[in-house]
Amino acid sequence: MLKRCASWLLLLVLIGCAPEPQPSQLDAIQERGVLRVGTLLGPTSYYLDAEAEAGLEYHLARRFADQLGVELEMVTRYNINHLFNLLAQGEVDLLAAGLNRTPQREQQFRFGPPYMEVAQRIVFKQGARDRPRSLADLDAELVVVDGSSHHDWLLELSAENPNLRWRTTDDYDANELLRQVIQGEIAYTIADSHTLDIQRRYYPDLSVAFTVIDQADIAWLLNQHIDASLYAEVIKFFGELRHSGQLVQLLDQHYGHVSQFNYVDTSLFIDAVQRVLPKYRELFEQHAGSLDWRLLAAISYQESLWNPRAVSPTGVRGLMMLTLPTAQAMGVTSRLNPEQSIQGGARYFERMLQQIPARIAEPDRTWFALAAYNIGYGHLEDARILTQQQGGDPDRWIDVQTRLPLLRQKQFYRQTKYGFARGDEPVRYVGNIRRYYDTLVWLDERGRIPAKPIEITIPEGSGDGVD
Repeated sequence: MLKRCASWLLLLVLIGCAPEPQPSQLDAIQERGVLRVGTLLGPTSYYLDAEAEAGLEYHLARRFADQLGVELEMVTRYNINHLFNLLAQGEVDLLAAGLNRTPQREQQFRFGPPYMEVAQRIVFKQGARDRPRSLADLDAELVVVDGSSHHDWLLELSAENPNLRWRTTDDYDANELLRQVIQGEIAYTIADSHTLDIQRRYYPDLSVAFTVIDQADIAWLLNQHIDASLYAEVIKFFGELRHSGQLVQLLDQHYGHVSQFNYVDTSLFIDAVQRVLPKYRELFEQHAGSLDWRLLAAISYQESLWNPRAVSPTGVRGLMMLTLPTAQAMGVTSRLNPEQSIQGGARYFERMLQQIPARIAEPDRTWFALAAYNIGYGHLEDARILTQQQGGDPDRWIDVQTRLPLLRQKQFYRQTKYGFARGDEPVRYVGNIRRYYDTLVWLDERGRIPAKPIEITIPEGSGDGVD
């Protein structure tokens, strides 16, 4: 009996001395009330625009934090290795920075599910040298970001390419290296395709030599030495995001319009921003109303290439290429008058925006209004109805833009209220304006759009209100 009591006493003592169970990483985050996300400052991950935080990684992290019911804290760095140190030391909960999955990184970190694929490409300045076709053809030094996936890849290839000249830098990020290529400071770098697509809108002379990796996964990184509770939530989050179609929508909003690159068109646009836009900038700003003047200018360039005397075979005219009925409805007496055209076009586009159902959020609301400006609101509604009939979401531009071209086909347009339409045109139209607008915003924020003086010679109209 005494032995049994002693055993019970010993057991109670041991239980009392046992350490308290440690909360999981997910429990700790929810108790803290804040999700700490490490990221890189840059246009493809996280940045501050004129109004708020922005970037694909920010929007993904914001949604994830909301799902966990906690606040979001974005911890920014310029250096990839600094981010890795933050994660290893537990100062952030995960990394969301457009990071590629590599074998070297997989040995150190836990990767979430891939949510994007990119290609990795050797880049040089067009016209500066002959285009190389392989690593053996590189006639000058190749520079990449220290700690990047490009660095990892080159380390693997060094033994097979002993004559390859390359180095790393932690003083510049990938975007800055691309600018150095344009400025002739370095000959070559490696860029992920989505980063290159964005930079080519401002620097069209960035040219692709060849692709080194066709498909590289991008994913979030987590600390592999901590329990898998947060990792499980990340897997669940991306699974639901992909299943609901929201992931595709987010990727389209950020990159869907930049993958199509036309060297001539981009070069002509950059040139027109410098030579022609200053003549009309003040008018765009003056008559933008509730609109961003840069969006209004982008619409005008798509419509007329900023030519105030532009005329189409169908009879639309002027800077905003207004039809006669639209011009009359907007109070425009001379469509060839730049100020009247801009003012009328702005008011008409505002009317299109007001017609879009209020439940449709930005930026899709603007893309729908642009499509309506181009093809007419009735045809846009036909495409939205067709989208719903086919199981798509009529309130998402990414779903509707795939159905708009069907309005050319008899089997589909005969079922619609407004009939045949060249539905592929508004898809190109919206994509072009998105590219022009993004470029104008980038140039304007860096003071690269000449502002004044403007001196506009107003062409005389015929006086009959129909010119």
